[in-house]
Amino acid sequence: MKKFISFLSVSVLGGAITLIAYTQWLQPKLQIQKNSISENPIVFPINYLNNVNNGGSNVDFTTAAEKTLHAVVHVKNTTTSKGYTTYEDLFFGRPQNREQVGTGSGVIISPDGYIVTNNHVIQGAKSIEVTTNNNKTFTAELIGTDPGTDIALLKIHVDEDLSYTTFGDSNTTKVGEWVLAVGNPFNLTSTVTAGIISAKSRDLSGRNTQSFIQTDAAVNPGNSGGALVNIYGDLIGINTAISSQTGSYIGYSFAVPSNIARKVVEDIMEFGNVQNGILGVIGTELNSKRSEALGIEDTEGFYVSDVQKESGAELSGIQKGDVIKSIDGIKISKFSDLKGFLNTKSPNDIVEVKLLRKNKIKDLKVKLEKLTTINIPIIGTLRELKSSELKKKNQEYGLELQELSGYYREEWISDGVDKGSIIIGINELKVNSIADVKKALNKNSDRVNRIEIIKNSGEKMVYRFR
Repeated sequence: MKKFISFLSVSVLGGAITLIAYTQWLQPKLQIQKNSISENPIVFPINYLNNVNNGGSNVDFTTAAEKTLHAVVHVKNTTTSKGYTTYEDLFFGRPQNREQVGTGSGVIISPDGYIVTNNHVIQGAKSIEVTTNNNKTFTAELIGTDPGTDIALLKIHVDEDLSYTTFGDSNTTKVGEWVLAVGNPFNLTSTVTAGIISAKSRDLSGRNTQSFIQTDAAVNPGNSGGALVNIYGDLIGINTAISSQTGSYIGYSFAVPSNIARKVVEDIMEFGNVQNGILGVIGTELNSKRSEALGIEDTEGFYVSDVQKESGAELSGIQKGDVIKSIDGIKISKFSDLKGFLNTKSPNDIVEVKLLRKNKIKDLKVKLEKLTTINIPIIGTLRELKSSELKKKNQEYGLELQELSGYYREEWISDGVDKGSIIIGINELKVNSIADVKKALNKNSDRVNRIEIIKNSGEKMVYRFR
């Protein structure tokens, strides 16, 4: 018992000494350290405002889907081709006509039955059949096509107003914006898929001739010609192509911007063909390597290496060495930006060009000119001629060979075909304009099988290609 009392006394005494030591010496020091920390706290910026009531919400696509579904149609085209159906036909060389059916989609753009689709959906069609979302079938009339943009215009005759979609402004779309693709993949009618805009002004050809909207909304065979709409149901593109090694969707799909599609449709309805406006400049898009070679600091924009004589660009004061930065407020970073913008404009339109010249920004107004040249890879660039120019060459019609292509350049020159030669026929059609050339190419799926040429010597030649 005495030992326990002694142990307890020692414990109490030790506790008392510890308490006195803490209150007298240690506590003031910790308080000083605590105060010093509170004077300079480490703070990271946090924004809670955008998270209020939004953490579990989703973008509502139902309104856009409801507005678009009844405006998208199923397009069936029937073509005729020759082939051998039996060994007997093959042995005796008796090819038979065979019907082939292709399918795609289309978008109703007016209550009286005008429909926009892809040119490749109806190309070479003997007959075109359109089925609406309520299962009504119509025979469609082909109003016109533009192979360059892959846009075609159809018309069905109806007794009552149809549901249709309105064009949106594709120039104002942004990367990351939600979109819906509506169409008929694999003959599965009225299919809606969602995604975002992945990129703009995409060129898949490698020849700076295209300017697509890229999305990750699932698009498959049969979606071609269908609608790409924003969350409000406005048409911002016509689904046209996919990038795939298998033929089916793997994450990349492409649409013709609505501003281009609308311009093509309006031109077809008014003129019967597309009227393109051009600036009259020749050049290249910039990147770090080209900028270094040219001795300029900017790595974005369109570098003007030459200005066409008597063009709107020359008359407005654009010079060689200028860098075009924007047109009508649309930023120009690469050639497809410029191409895409010009595809929405017509001859005689006036645009405001912002350019960089010797590190100074200049604003110039340019009147666009009519496009008078067209490139055919197999031979080169052809130019429309004025009646006075044709008269000097003793020709009634034809286009001038302005520049030879690199494909058969040596062969052409060795055969006497050179700059100044006159092309008077393509694929057995007389040609006297860009529209004639496009019609001749469209007749044969953009391939050239036959060219009629008047050489500079006056000799007429006919060339055939397999």
